[in-house]
Amino acid sequence: MCHCAADRDGGSVDLYEIMFRIESWRHFDYWLFGTVTILCIFGIIMIRSAVAGSIELAGYANRQAYFVLAGLMVVIVTAVVDYHFLGNLARPMYIFALVSLLVIYVYGQARFGSARWLDTGIILIQPAELAKIIMVIVLADYFARTQQDTHNLIWVVKSAALMFGVVVWILLQPNLSTSIVIIVLWFSMLWISGLPPKYLLLFAFLAVIGGMILFPFLENYQQMRVLNFLFPDPTSRHGNSYNVEQALISIGSGGLFGMGYGHGSQVQLRFLKVRHTDFIFSAMAEEFGFIGTVLVIGLLVFVIYRCFRVAREAQDQFGALIAYGIGVLMFFQSAVNIGVNLNVIPVTGLVLPFISYGGSSLLSTVLAVGLVESVALRRKPLDF
Repeated sequence: MCHCAADRDGGSVDLYEIMFRIESWRHFDYWLFGTVTILCIFGIIMIRSAVAGSIELAGYANRQAYFVLAGLMVVIVTAVVDYHFLGNLARPMYIFALVSLLVIYVYGQARFGSARWLDTGIILIQPAELAKIIMVIVLADYFARTQQDTHNLIWVVKSAALMFGVVVWILLQPNLSTSIVIIVLWFSMLWISGLPPKYLLLFAFLAVIGGMILFPFLENYQQMRVLNFLFPDPTSRHGNSYNVEQALISIGSGGLFGMGYGHGSQVQLRFLKVRHTDFIFSAMAEEFGFIGTVLVIGLLVFVIYRCFRVAREAQDQFGALIAYGIGVLMFFQSAVNIGVNLNVIPVTGLVLPFISYGGSSLLSTVLAVGLVESVALRRKPLDF
């Protein structure tokens, strides 16, 4: 009799756990997931137009579609995993990021003047993309564990050591843009964790001095990007200046409503280079105009807003910092990519989230969304 009762009790517990897990899916942020899905599908559509007629780029749209399908499954799987479990793995993940970046020097494939990719025989993997997501988890874990510590320079330096331990290897690829992304992530999470305002002047001073010291050690093409932006040559019709000019012509040609899908002259006649990755925003502006780009920017802003909202509703500091860090990552990459296309900042290698072509960048971005969904599943429901 007692054995049966124990079985019944065990069964009731199992049923309760199952009902609890089903109930938790009511907390899943379907608005976030739906918006990301729309952006990814639109990205496939834009890539198909951008590579039309190019033999070298044929099949890129189909490949991106496969990455999107895999990515949406990654969101669901990552959401199921409790983010607290990932916090326990912060140290092993940090070591994995370091090792993968070191492997680049042994087995890295050089493209566009830098060794950033590992060729698996199926796809090219860019470890730096995954490192950005790992650093969000590592820094969130550090700041959550030390939230009761005195927020002095020792606290700041320890977090900076974690950040620079990864950044230095990314800088040596060389990959300046991703390094800046991780530095921005670190500073934003440091600020939200309670950085005393008295240190702001110190950080500003170090940033200026660091930039001046670092500039002579940059690769020639990186230096030229900065110099071409600060001191543009109106007679130049080649290199980075050429593509920036073509980007501005593409944006201007789009007008209010655009020239129509597949009818952008700058895109279809291939005057605009890397139009499926770094400059896909310009291609989008030419074909869909100001109205189309505003709608896409609105969707990206909505994704960022949902990340910050999940951060506000998180059950603990660790989850809040993860969602906040991902929101900052989405904002910074979107703002920089669009700024480059509009020629308001120097050219970088950052792509437009969810829309630009790239398997590693897309999968790392949707992995980030999955982390936000994991936090969302384990907090009170969002009231839209």
